[in-house]
Amino acid sequence: MAGRIRVVVAKPGLDGHDRGVKVVARALRDAGMEVIYTGLHQTPEQIVRTAIQEDAAAIGLSILSGAHMTLFARLFEVLREEGAEDIVVFGGGIIPEADIPELAKMGVARIFTPGSTTQEIVEWVRSAVPATV
Repeated sequence: MAGRIRVVVAKPGLDGHDRGVKVVARALRDAGMEVIYTGLHQTPEQIVRTAIQEDAAAIGLSILSGAHMTLFARLFEVLREEGAEDIVVFGGGIIPEADIPELAKMGVARIFTPGSTTQEIVEWVRSAVPATV
């Protein structure tokens, strides 16, 4: 019997605007996924620790602060240090189109920019993230 998709959604860094990430978390939950929202001002270390403890298959970062390159890079460093590279990483927020190819090289599976719908996010997560047994 297959399980449900488990996703950690997080607001790393100093960004204090969390309405969008809460909307996404609710959409994923309403679509039948298990969602763990870590809250504001999380470090990459805290986010990875939560994902490992919760046996999450994915981490979704919401970043509006402009620190996306640094925060994603550190998240991937911590994932490697913890042997958790199998966790799918995606993100959204105010991220310039010009930065998306570099984020993809780091390992970010998908970036959702302003205007992305919750349906688009739900469909992508369903297609890209494995369910937990």
